[in-house]
Amino acid sequence: MKKNKKSPLLDKPLRNPGQSIDEEMNRIIDDATVVYIVAPILAIFLTLLEWWRWYTDMPYAPVVLTVMSFIVIIFSFFKLLKIRKKLANLKLGRDGEKAVGQYLELERENGYKVFHDLIGDGFNVDHVLIGERGIFSIETKTYSKPSKGKTEIVFSEEGLSIDGYPASNKIIIQAKAQENWLKTTITSLTGKDVTVQPIVVFPGWYIKNTKQHKTNDVWVLNPKALSTFINNRPIIYTEDEVKLIANQISRYIRSS
Repeated sequence: MKKNKKSPLLDKPLRNPGQSIDEEMNRIIDDATVVYIVAPILAIFLTLLEWWRWYTDMPYAPVVLTVMSFIVIIFSFFKLLKIRKKLANLKLGRDGEKAVGQYLELERENGYKVFHDLIGDGFNVDHVLIGERGIFSIETKTYSKPSKGKTEIVFSEEGLSIDGYPASNKIIIQAKAQENWLKTTITSLTGKDVTVQPIVVFPGWYIKNTKQHKTNDVWVLNPKALSTFINNRPIIYTEDEVKLIANQISRYIRSS
């Protein structure tokens, strides 16, 4: 008689950079793409079947099914183009999160605890960095760039400007919302009143420094500047406090 078996893992593994995007891409491929591939194949099969019946003098008219098949094929073609574009954007975002995650992993050598893809209520925080110099919530925004010419992101009194075009203020609002959620979550888990520094990073873009970096609560940076900005802050937490906060975040991730 075979014995019942179970996984040797007692807890869920921690999440990886870009895991939420990977899951969304898989959902799109599984739930949507297959439908729009199968539908044209089915339409073609039915059309060929009707033409065969017509050729063999069976009392069926293939014209109606031919028209229907044509409509299904065109509809599915444009849907697949739309899905392809969405998957390309998701892939770009996922790769950006992975690249930023690799930068952050280097901070482990400086004693920081690094977490990726914290799931909230209908949203996620891309990265969280916890160390003696503070707690940092990091949102990654990965945008494609023109192949030629100077490209930069400016953070000024007027807000964000990407390659000369005003960007939505939702980016900054999102970063602040994630800051508040993470602060509330850590306080409820540890009983400690903490502060969180919200950061938005743009991989591959030149960020023009303005006074807004000093006057706004949110940092807007290239990932390569993260280490400098973070390690220039004063020490505000003890080693024991860092361990406590990191352990509680780890438990939260594994139980969610």
